[in-house]
Amino acid sequence: MTPQGTDGAAATGTQYSVLERQNARSSAHRSGSVLPVLLLACALLVLTSVWTLAAEDELSLGRKPWQNLGKTVAEMSEPSFLKIWFGETNRVVRDGEGRVLRIEDQQATERRYVQGVGRALWTTLRIATLGTVLAALIALPLGLLASRNLHAPRAFFWGAKGVLDSLRSIHTLVFGLFFVGIVGLGATAGILAVAAHSAGTLGKLLAESIESLDMQPVDAVRATGATSAQVFFLGVWPAVLPQFVSQVLYVWEFNIRDSTILGLVGAGGLGLLVSEAMSLFQWGRLATLLLAIVLMVTAFDAVSRAVRRRLV
Repeated sequence: MTPQGTDGAAATGTQYSVLERQNARSSAHRSGSVLPVLLLACALLVLTSVWTLAAEDELSLGRKPWQNLGKTVAEMSEPSFLKIWFGETNRVVRDGEGRVLRIEDQQATERRYVQGVGRALWTTLRIATLGTVLAALIALPLGLLASRNLHAPRAFFWGAKGVLDSLRSIHTLVFGLFFVGIVGLGATAGILAVAAHSAGTLGKLLAESIESLDMQPVDAVRATGATSAQVFFLGVWPAVLPQFVSQVLYVWEFNIRDSTILGLVGAGGLGLLVSEAMSLFQWGRLATLLLAIVLMVTAFDAVSRAVRRRLV
């Protein structure tokens, strides 16, 4: 290389370094100027929320909150499943006047109840699993259309983006009420509710994963004259598949937690038992249900994390 060429390359490199430093400096300046404004806006929103709720008398703790809390915690400290081993086998139940209403075997009664909790947990797991699979099938084409760098037709792009935003903005419980009114009570409504909300989340995550791809391999496949399907299956899908599977597993974790409350609106699962225990103030049984939920969610979170760690 001639001295002139070396000098020109060095000058170009120096100019590039200067431009990089200037861009980094301007980016840091913009971040530094936006952050105080954002923090001020958040502080104003918090203060306004507290002030307006206090003015509307909506921040009241009710009557005797600490006494009620202590009583509830004391009752929940004795989960009802302990009665399987320590319950009375001939417990006499009397009315207010002392008359005998029935004689019950607490151990047998609680054993049947725990079996019902097990069946409800199994239903909850199936709702979450089938809802997540259906959500993934719905999210896949919508996420592809909503990816900016795949250059879908403008009408399809905005249509897919609008559908994903709409699905994501409506809570699973609202979808549960909606589908209960259409298909009736039971697990089907729960599956559809989970699928509808989760499809919006998965579609957005998939679109963002595709948009973050290095497009050089994709462009190389496109330059060979490959069709759109070939570009997707040879250039896009192999790169985004591990992330998509990881995202599906993450949403599945969330749906297992979410499905535990769908029974509150009649969409199947454990929520019906939770609602029943709360409405009858059966805090011991509520403690049993909460322990079952914690154990199930913890176990499946651990499984999902282990699988995702191997994928990504």
